[in-house]
Amino acid sequence: MAKAISNFVFSVQNICSKVPADLLAISARIAVATVFWNSAQTKISGGSFLGQSWNVFNLNQSTFMLFEYEYNLPVIPPDIAAYMATFGEFALALGLIAGLGTRLSAIGLLVMTAVIQLFVYPEAWTTHILSAVGLLYLIKHGPGHLSIDHLVQNRV
Repeated sequence: MAKAISNFVFSVQNICSKVPADLLAISARIAVATVFWNSAQTKISGGSFLGQSWNVFNLNQSTFMLFEYEYNLPVIPPDIAAYMATFGEFALALGLIAGLGTRLSAIGLLVMTAVIQLFVYPEAWTTHILSAVGLLYLIKHGPGHLSIDHLVQNRV
């Protein structure tokens, strides 16, 4: 019986080890980018194309209120923090989706995640750790073959 269980576990491990790294990378890029992209979309209005807002410098009034009264970040004035965070969510999420500057985008979003965790929603660590895992994977392993980074790297 122990041999059968051992063989079964080995078989499962063998199958799991064959999951392509590119599948993990693209999944991490899309999963994390979607969270930040959707967050940016709630903060901006105007410039709609394909059902998404693209005018990243046209922030909703509610965005300024959030940064002034709820987020209350230290050191950075609320209006500047609102623009920085929204632009970061927007641009870095696009970087992840395209696989362009992936590691830098992942580092930027990991810093944002840490700031949100430490200063804004410290009780939401179970949510933030999910983003952190995907971002750490991308920082360590890169974007995979299905990325602009890979195309550029192979041309240079």
